[in-house]
Amino acid sequence: MGRAFEYRKATKMKRWAGMAKAFTRVGRQIALAVKSGGGDPNYNPRLRLAIQNAKAANMPKANVDNAIKKATSKDSENYEEVIYEGYAPHGIAILVETATDNPTRTVANVRHVFSKYGGSLGTSGSVSYMFAHKTIFAINASDVADRDEFELEMIDAGLEEIREEEGQLLLTADFGDFGTLNKALEDKGLEIQESRFEWVPSMQKKLSDEEVEEVIKLIDKMEEDDDVQNVFHTMDMSE
Repeated sequence: MGRAFEYRKATKMKRWAGMAKAFTRVGRQIALAVKSGGGDPNYNPRLRLAIQNAKAANMPKANVDNAIKKATSKDSENYEEVIYEGYAPHGIAILVETATDNPTRTVANVRHVFSKYGGSLGTSGSVSYMFAHKTIFAINASDVADRDEFELEMIDAGLEEIREEEGQLLLTADFGDFGTLNKALEDKGLEIQESRFEWVPSMQKKLSDEEVEEVIKLIDKMEEDDDVQNVFHTMDMSE
């Protein structure tokens, strides 16, 4: 099996690897969700998403409650979402999603990683046009009896694509349809096992295993930064 397969497997396994780092990321997701829509998950679908991800990371309920309480207090840390764009080696476009209370620190760290590992930090808009912002929900495939009828119902709620993977149905929609699709799933009484936002590349580039290795080094180092939430790229990782 090639390096691309190994990377896909490692990426999935380490999504929430490292409990302390996972909790830090989820805590910042909660803070950003509260900032954008308030501290009541009944009226804030983005906060419900963050709480779902906290459960996926095995974050204790007390920690989740404390994170919400902290985010709604007057002394809450002022996190903001900042996306950095650039290129890794071999012309691979990179989007770096961050949640930071100090953009000056974060951009310095991001620039350093790009430079050290053969890439370059770009300007806003320099690569984002190569990506589409999507929301993805995962539910148990066995919870859906009639797949065709279910798909038709979800299309009315913004569903663009549905596929099965390892016993889960993965539903993809435009970022703007997150709330609508989330509500449609909840109205059907379906348990959302995971939900996330992703930047999906509209074009990809195939690299050799050696070239993939160079890009992975940059991505891995970028993901070590606590301010970094996700890193997206335009490598073609198919076999």
